[in-house]
Amino acid sequence: MLTETLRGSVLAAQRRLLHAQLLACVLLAALLAGCSTTYLWQAASGEYRVMRAREPLGRVIDDPRTSAQLRTRLELVRAARRFAIEELKLPDNKSYTTYADIKRPYVVWNVVAAPEFSLTPKEWCFPVAGCVAYRGYFKERDAQQFALEMRAQGYDAAIDPVPAYSTLGKFSDPVLSSMLRYGDDALVATIFHELAHQLLYVQDDSAFNEAFATTVEDAGLERWLVHQGSPQRMQQFRTDTGRETAFVRLLGRTRARLAKLYASGVAPAEMRARKRELFAELAGQIRAWEGQRGDESPPQGWSGPDLNNARVASVATYYDCVPGFTRLLAAEGGDLERFYAAARALGKMPRSERHARLCAVSALKAAAAAR
Repeated sequence: MLTETLRGSVLAAQRRLLHAQLLACVLLAALLAGCSTTYLWQAASGEYRVMRAREPLGRVIDDPRTSAQLRTRLELVRAARRFAIEELKLPDNKSYTTYADIKRPYVVWNVVAAPEFSLTPKEWCFPVAGCVAYRGYFKERDAQQFALEMRAQGYDAAIDPVPAYSTLGKFSDPVLSSMLRYGDDALVATIFHELAHQLLYVQDDSAFNEAFATTVEDAGLERWLVHQGSPQRMQQFRTDTGRETAFVRLLGRTRARLAKLYASGVAPAEMRARKRELFAELAGQIRAWEGQRGDESPPQGWSGPDLNNARVASVATYYDCVPGFTRLLAAEGGDLERFYAAARALGKMPRSERHARLCAVSALKAAAAAR
């Protein structure tokens, strides 16, 4: 399935980062920059329940009541975390040294919203963490209610279940039971991704942060598989990466056509009708693309009315700047520490300048492909 190809990130869940809301609401208990009392409470109480459920990995592994399957997965976590610190030079802290059974399939549900005729996601701003292009809820019904409110205001909205998030090292993030939904490589990749967020986070730039962490995740997983000496899994990784790239390009072509439509100035009724046509065409392309592998239907949210500006914009947040970061890593000879230093230097630049360096080429290619 497509969800497996993208390692549970883009289509099944934008698993990354409740950190903006968490840092603002839990650490500062701030009610000023968009954190309503209700939102503050759900964020604080949800994080408290997760933290309270933590147990040291060693204790869980050594517990005779622990199943063999869980023990094996947690031993994998310890090995991946050690590799992340020693080989990938990611933060050495207490994150992922504990395990929390949250007794539900996902830890949060993220809501992304975009205007009816725009591919730019709405942002919510918080103290410390800055502005981010999504809002997370620890209960699905709360996310559904907020999405309904955004739709009532005229926005397109998308909801994605999230198996993991990062608090940027402000708390000792546990391995969540929801992270074990996916295969071994996806679990390892998640740990690399979340630790990368702890290494570098730039305020008010979700696209930069997510692309940086995604690049570290991919590079880290490739090196992990080499370390494991598994040529079959390496070949699968390359196949999945190729499919991921092809899917992102497919979306990019539709995004470019939508952007052209939204900038055309035609009457709203005509624009709305043309928008429906473009999304129906995209849904058909996704079904055909999935059918090449024998999949019967696209994942939830990628067909019908749920396929909208918000859902397409959420993919852009994760992938638009990845090619730029990939080039940067290559320019540094694959040396991760030099790559991190170069990324930090970019993070200090004005947002427009770093995006021109990292993301402009991707945007131009998508626009050219749409002509």
